[in-house]
Amino acid sequence: MGYTKQKYKILLTGGGTGGSVAPLLAIITSPPTPLLIRRGEERSDGERYSFLWLGTRSGLEKQMVEDAGIEFKPIFSGKLRRYFSWRNFIDLIFIFLGFVQSFFIILKSRPNLVMSAGSFASVPVVWAAWLLRVPVLIHQQDVRPGLANRIMSPFAKVITVTFEKSLADYGKKAVWTGNPAQNTKTRKHENTKTRKHENTKTQEIFNFKNDLPVVLAVGGGTGALAINELIEKNLEELTQFCNIIHITGKNKKIQYFKSLRVTRYALREFLNAEQMSQAYAAADIAVSRAGMGVLTELSYLGKPAILIPMPDSHQEDNAKIFKEKQAAIVLNQKELTAEKLVENIKKLLNNRELQNKLSSNIKTVIKKGANDRIVEIINNIIKKK
Repeated sequence: MGYTKQKYKILLTGGGTGGSVAPLLAIITSPPTPLLIRRGEERSDGERYSFLWLGTRSGLEKQMVEDAGIEFKPIFSGKLRRYFSWRNFIDLIFIFLGFVQSFFIILKSRPNLVMSAGSFASVPVVWAAWLLRVPVLIHQQDVRPGLANRIMSPFAKVITVTFEKSLADYGKKAVWTGNPAQNTKTRKHENTKTRKHENTKTQEIFNFKNDLPVVLAVGGGTGALAINELIEKNLEELTQFCNIIHITGKNKKIQYFKSLRVTRYALREFLNAEQMSQAYAAADIAVSRAGMGVLTELSYLGKPAILIPMPDSHQEDNAKIFKEKQAAIVLNQKELTAEKLVENIKKLLNNRELQNKLSSNIKTVIKKGANDRIVEIINNIIKKK
């Protein structure tokens, strides 16, 4: 897919993990105002846009981007660490090479806008865009500003943020929008004891042949070894009282027990946006890391959740907000045992009042309407260029 006869060209950048990719894809692909119009869809305002994505050579983003029908080009990328490492010197070379690649790609394609939601893959692209006078929009997902966004922010025209408190981090450039998400269709949370699964198709997808409650366990696009191990250690016990949809992450598929009731356990390495929507629809509760992509979707959907943030990371700041608002059960991985996780899953599944409380509170954590608001900002930037 190249730039063909459409009025506006947008260059997107980011990768390494799915965290910096998902919000940008949500903005351009999700209703009610998608900018990307796929073949066979009705003509709309989206016909005016074409897209190109610059990302890493080995990250998840290539599959995610191409699945959405967007042209992808890999560039060299490196990472600057906040601590001393010899790799910082090597990565400086890769960052420079990525900058040179980005410069000539932007010079040739002449996009109207460059967009990033973090990741070091974006840094040389944003620098090149600034040098060539192409406006830049950056999105800050997490509560804690990432180093990549801090480096890129002086070169951005607008910085959209998920949380109001982030406005202070970026000054006059910042706009509080909330966080864009793809899976935002809310459904009524029905009584676990009496409900059937949303439809027969969903049951068939995950091979569940009973009416037990469903637990969605997900560790993010690259997977979470700790969550995988906690689930694996107690699969026998868990599948006695619930079905499990377990998303392990790419190349992190676990070896489940041969004696396991396999019709109560659906193991997947990775789910695309449509498949993830089906998983959310099937799930009564979620066990998850605390990346902003999944947290935003859980908020939109009002899904009761148990959060296990990555230790000593920005995820702990994200989870803290949800805990303070009594919007999720938050567990400390350093103190967590497999038995304690099972205890909390049982507690949540068996406590309808707690489920309703978490479901109601989690809906209030993330400001809604981010997709539409950011599309409006995009149009304002492009038309004033």
